[in-house]
Amino acid sequence: MRVLAAMSGGVDSAVAAARAAEAGHDVTGIHLALSRNPKSYRSGARGCCTIEDSNDARRAADVIGIPFYVWDMSDEFHDNVVEDFMSEYAAGRTPNPCLRCNEKIKFAAVLDRALALGFDAVVTGHYAQLETGSDGLIEMHRAVDMGKDQSYVLGVLTQDQLAHSLFPLGDSVKDDVRSEAERRDLMVANKPDSHDICFIADGDNAGWLKEKLGDRAPNDGGDIVDHTTGEVLGQHEGTTAYTIGQRRGLRIGRPASDGKPRFVLDIEPVSGTVTVGPREALRIDRISGIRARWCGTVPSRLEGTVQLRAHGAEHRAIVTTDGADVEIELLDPAEGIAPGQAAVIYDGTRVVGSATISATARTSVTA
Repeated sequence: MRVLAAMSGGVDSAVAAARAAEAGHDVTGIHLALSRNPKSYRSGARGCCTIEDSNDARRAADVIGIPFYVWDMSDEFHDNVVEDFMSEYAAGRTPNPCLRCNEKIKFAAVLDRALALGFDAVVTGHYAQLETGSDGLIEMHRAVDMGKDQSYVLGVLTQDQLAHSLFPLGDSVKDDVRSEAERRDLMVANKPDSHDICFIADGDNAGWLKEKLGDRAPNDGGDIVDHTTGEVLGQHEGTTAYTIGQRRGLRIGRPASDGKPRFVLDIEPVSGTVTVGPREALRIDRISGIRARWCGTVPSRLEGTVQLRAHGAEHRAIVTTDGADVEIELLDPAEGIAPGQAAVIYDGTRVVGSATISATARTSVTA
């Protein structure tokens, strides 16, 4: 096949491109320029938005012996990922920009351009496995290395996108990938992984949002109110600094009457009110989801599991859907789940689909 390898400048995408070439595919490497001014997003070789990363990707392509190009996707990335991130936080929600990037950039804008240029598939260094099911559909399963499994952030991919994707690392563990990179003389073999949001230079989400939103911020402060008593416990300087389940950074002047630590339970961006309460008040067992995306056949009802954070635990669940909206009953309650996050649905190791969380509730009393 003629395939396009998305090369971030890290070890995973470099080894994925090398494996695709070794498998006999006609591989062309590309690096996505996600900012016209790379220093405005991240400094240092920690993400996928720097000049250093572009150079690392180019050197890896030279070692592998494949053509290499840089694609300017900065406008698409800003409009679909960065602006979405800002508007979601301004609305009191907590988005996952990696899912949005996969949905709108890597497996939409990039894949569409690749297919238009005559490529058959896009290769990435994501840790997930693809196989053909008994019904002939392409199934996506968790990676062998559960510590690196990235099927959660790929839960937005449709059947057509999966049919034009290759994930060569899904059957490998990370240590073996690094060892392979060394054997292949790839200079990125020991390059650290990036764990932060790639377009926020220092990992300070609150500071970045305050600077970038400016007059678009929904408020510049408000009350921190106790969920149990209604007391005003303190003040804050903007709701975009908070997310559901957060404990650090609360400006509470005095302890709550029951002496328990307080966590963010609700964010109301119009009034600027942040409601806090004890940890047990974070526990939920009902989730409503919108904008569902399905990897294959749409189930009307499924008894499986859901994952609610990129590296979070699985929760046993009963999922019902009409195709667009999703209702999830958690048999294993969860804590600190915020609107805007993604609920990714699994049947065993197979990814069924995902939805954006619109609301949560607690309908059962648990000890």
